[in-house]
Amino acid sequence: MEFQLTQDQQMLREMVRQFAEQQGAPSAAMRDEAGLWPSELVRQMGDLGLMGVAVDEAYGGAGLDYVSYALAIEELSRVDASLGVIASVNNSLVCYGIEQFGTPEQKRDLLTPLASGAMLGAFSLSEPGAGSDAAAQKSRAVRDGNDYVINGIKNWVTNGDHADLILLMALTEPSRGVKGITAFLADPHQPGCSIVKVEHKLGIRSAHSCQMAYDNFRIPAWRRLGEEGQGFKIAMSILNAGRIGIAAQAVGIAQGAYEAALNYTKVREQFGRPIHEFQAVGFTLADMATRIKAARLLTYEAAWRKDQGLDFIKDASMAKLFASETAMWVTTKAIQLYGSNGYSKEYPVERFFRDAKITEIYEGTSEIQRLVISRELVRS
Repeated sequence: MEFQLTQDQQMLREMVRQFAEQQGAPSAAMRDEAGLWPSELVRQMGDLGLMGVAVDEAYGGAGLDYVSYALAIEELSRVDASLGVIASVNNSLVCYGIEQFGTPEQKRDLLTPLASGAMLGAFSLSEPGAGSDAAAQKSRAVRDGNDYVINGIKNWVTNGDHADLILLMALTEPSRGVKGITAFLADPHQPGCSIVKVEHKLGIRSAHSCQMAYDNFRIPAWRRLGEEGQGFKIAMSILNAGRIGIAAQAVGIAQGAYEAALNYTKVREQFGRPIHEFQAVGFTLADMATRIKAARLLTYEAAWRKDQGLDFIKDASMAKLFASETAMWVTTKAIQLYGSNGYSKEYPVERFFRDAKITEIYEGTSEIQRLVISRELVRS
């Protein structure tokens, strides 16, 4: 089995790493503290092809594979997880959904500007009463001539306050349960769509997550994604692929925290010598590096299986589960290695720690991943 990246993949990784370190790193702590949206950096990511990494070049994308996509998200998140998730949402949850399920018109008019970075996408499934139970939707979409009229409240819409398109789920036939959910490609700039609030979050603070309201919001019927009643199936398919991106984000967060801790143990002295020379510290670093490598290999394998057209649902959930829990464990240990300094915002590990937690929650909690994996094991 070949574990070596291709030359193109290596070049992409180096390009993204250089961008993240030179452009993203200098302002990462400030943007986190202020909750500041990285407008210029998002524009630059679009110029570099990072907003549609795996989208076909015919639709404005970079035309690369999903392993390359995972590499890009990992390298962004190694420096700033907010940049990682902004790109991940646009790539995995929006561009992927339109490329897989969209009409030629939707791909031409909507996917192309999204993949090229000219537009920004957001994904909207969660509601006040629908989190892990994504089927418990309340938002309604009623057909009215050539439009649908939508009313409802949506939660945790990442990129929502800066999005030009929102992949939105709403009920067209409430009596049918999950089979009554339909997907739409909403233009949030139209009347009837409003931002209720931008969440004040623990981590990924430079990537905004919003609660949004729809009040008699009209969407032209041509912007329906798929057929009526296919929304839940489309959402689950999108999330299965999206979990590869979140796994990659978690790997990047863990790698960033590990590198910071490793460097710190080389310069921090106690009892007359660098603390990395103490066995307890050395063993912790060894465990950190080992878990990160395992998480990375799980993530790359899931991406590779998707590229090969193989079933990847179980693998993506395994990668997301293990990588997110690894990120939480590694960042916790990183703070411990820093001692009291790790608790200070002067050092980066407290930000990595706060950023890591969300990877265990969004796009399916760890509990949901275990449920998916166990079901897939029984089916195999």
